[in-house]
Amino acid sequence: MKINSENKQRIHDVLISDIQRRLFKQYNERTNEFIVTDEDYDTQNTILIDWVLKCDTLNDVNELVLGYTDLFDDYDSINVFTLDGTLNYIFKLLR
Repeated sequence: MKINSENKQRIHDVLISDIQRRLFKQYNERTNEFIVTDEDYDTQNTILIDWVLKCDTLNDVNELVLGYTDLFDDYDSINVFTLDGTLNYIFKLLR
C-alpha cells in the first residue's frame, strides 16, 4: 500500500521519533555491557533517518520495523511485525 504524499512527512516524523526513543533507551541500558560510544549512537540515528526517508509504502515501513526487532520487546509490540500490526503501530503513533 503506497503512502500518500500528504501523509508521508507526518508518518516519517513519528517513525523517526519513536524509533530514536527506542534506540536511546537501548543505548542507555547496554552501556554497562560493552563500550558503546556516542559515535555509534549517531551512526545508528543516521542509518535510521536514511532508511525512514526511503519508506514510500506500508511494506517499506514493515521492513524497517523488522530491521529493528530488538527494539520492540514489550508485549504490546509483538504484533508490530505483521503488515496489519505495522499499520496499527503507525495509527498508534499518529494519535
